[in-house]
Amino acid sequence: MDDARPLPPVSPPPASPSGRRAALDRQTLKALSAPSDAKGLRQLAGHLALLALTSASVLWSGGSLWLAPALIAQGIVLVFLFAPLHETIHRTAFRSRRLNDGVAALCGFLLLLPAGYFRAFHLQHHRFTQDPARDPEISGPPLSTRPAYLLHVSGLPYWGERLVTTWRHAMGRTPEPYITSRLRPAIVREARLHLAAYGLAAGAGLLAGGETLLLLWVIPALIGQPVLRLYLLAEHTGCPQIRDMLANSRTTLTAAPLAALCWHMNLHTAHHAYPGLPFHALPAADRLLAPRISLRASGYIAVQREIWRRLTPA
Repeated sequence: MDDARPLPPVSPPPASPSGRRAALDRQTLKALSAPSDAKGLRQLAGHLALLALTSASVLWSGGSLWLAPALIAQGIVLVFLFAPLHETIHRTAFRSRRLNDGVAALCGFLLLLPAGYFRAFHLQHHRFTQDPARDPEISGPPLSTRPAYLLHVSGLPYWGERLVTTWRHAMGRTPEPYITSRLRPAIVREARLHLAAYGLAAGAGLLAGGETLLLLWVIPALIGQPVLRLYLLAEHTGCPQIRDMLANSRTTLTAAPLAALCWHMNLHTAHHAYPGLPFHALPAADRLLAPRISLRASGYIAVQREIWRRLTPA
């Protein structure tokens, strides 16, 4: 999941805005909020083209020394399918609901994160951002020590949680408060379909006798997950636990290639202030909101350094 279990919160800056949404006027918001199939498809095509390129590099590298960097590149591009998954569960990547739901299902399958479940989880996060009692992203003890940070960044807790939760849902057990009685049948069915499809994929891979599935999916996903964990940690870790969306989320400035790979979700404050904005509107929204955004980091390395500095050694 994209939870970070944040550090003990800092106090909000005194200049932070008082209202959750008192920033963009209605006319501006309406102009920015229009989703576009064309823009969404272009963005998705670019991401998939890059994935095809890294996949080809893995296959062409064979057993040479180029295999390691090819697997790293494949893993990073693969795990950042989290970006279109996130955008499509908001149903803002495309105007077409069918396109949004189809892309979400595919990306969720590849990341072991069923789209229907993730939508319920993530919308709860948006409703109660940084609320320790109700935000599912910050349930559990804070990430307060360096060993806990390193374990989190490894991605191992993510994979363990995904396997356990998906299995539990497939068994019909859905104790999460955000899984309502209306959503429960679909989420249970979705988990069962995922497990069946993973079983079929594993069986097909074994029968084929090749390493393609491992080289293009399993190993890269394991390698790439730490990069995604570091990226996601920057969104809320150490931000104030208050309701002000312009203060409880962090915007992280980064190079254009990474901004494109994460579908501009580095502009996370604008997204939380106005979650109905499509990804392509976030740069414009960020420019308009910039004077009111409390936390703007100069890069992901700077954020991780600050997180590490505040952690206790053990």
